[in-house]
Amino acid sequence: MNNDYKAHIGRLIEALIAQGASDLHLCALSQPVIRVAGAMTPILTEPVLSPEDVMGLLTELLTPENKKRFLATQEVDFSFAYGEVVRFRGNAYFERGHAGVALRLIPKEIPLLADLHLPPVIDSFASRRQGFFLVVGPVGQGKTTTLAALIDKINSERTEHIVTIEDPIEFLFTNKKSLIEQREVGIDTSDFETALHSVFRQDANVLMIGEMRTPETIATAVTAAETGHLVFSTLHTNNAAQTIDRIIDSFPGVQQDQIRAQLAGSLIGIFSQRLVPRISGGLIPACELLINNNAVANLIREKRTHEIQTVIETGLDEGMIDMNRSLAELVRSGEITIESAYARSWNPRTLERLL
Repeated sequence: MNNDYKAHIGRLIEALIAQGASDLHLCALSQPVIRVAGAMTPILTEPVLSPEDVMGLLTELLTPENKKRFLATQEVDFSFAYGEVVRFRGNAYFERGHAGVALRLIPKEIPLLADLHLPPVIDSFASRRQGFFLVVGPVGQGKTTTLAALIDKINSERTEHIVTIEDPIEFLFTNKKSLIEQREVGIDTSDFETALHSVFRQDANVLMIGEMRTPETIATAVTAAETGHLVFSTLHTNNAAQTIDRIIDSFPGVQQDQIRAQLAGSLIGIFSQRLVPRISGGLIPACELLINNNAVANLIREKRTHEIQTVIETGLDEGMIDMNRSLAELVRSGEITIESAYARSWNPRTLERLL
């Protein structure tokens, strides 16, 4: 194979764009693989990559600092811009002794909430002045894109100071009505917790935390929401009840009552989404939305999070959205298959009744 790795990266990215793919995977002893509408498929026009090829391609993707970190720690998160065309979020790693890399395409334009086929009620959270809003779900379900659309709506409509803390920076924002500053962990700050503590001295109104990885980050984010900030973040959890339990369980027992009380008071909503293949092609989100009200706050304080699902199912009039109802509506409207709905339901028996 030609060892001009810069040209090779360009060829792979052009193939990804041409086929409408969302991800590119480079693994030793395999052809490059892309993900199109959720399905993995090899780029058949490309040869099998040798271990040396993957390291050569990584040298083009990583800055010298990130390559040094990768070789020292055996994995690294990074971002990569392909000229003025597209940007990627990447993760480099080792498997079976060989380097590998996964690249996720970040759209150049930040989409509008309406373009993402999200429920209109989500818009209302961009109008809030303070509180804690979480977008949750497994990896690759569009959480970052939803957050970016919310932040850009605020940026377009309000005069605020917005600070994002990301690892790495994904969507690039430009100032509209707001002043927006983006800080990247490892480049602009040492870690999420340090950056969050600094926010209290930076006259910020709105915060976007790329991911809450430690109890210290969670505690500081909740405190920020309590003290007049509007805070957005993500967690890799399945639904609202599990998210609340995950947050509380990340703290030692002696601190859990305090974090319950803080969360009950500061939480404004939890939005869970799943990208489902559309019958017509592409992906469409199915979703769950918990809106914090007096009933939900009491359940959090009283350690009765197992009852939250019932509140969601009966809270339609308040704007809450049940995942099974969302899936059933997508089936009835001809957007997705029944099989796809069942595969993404965490309570198939309830879904069966709705269908």
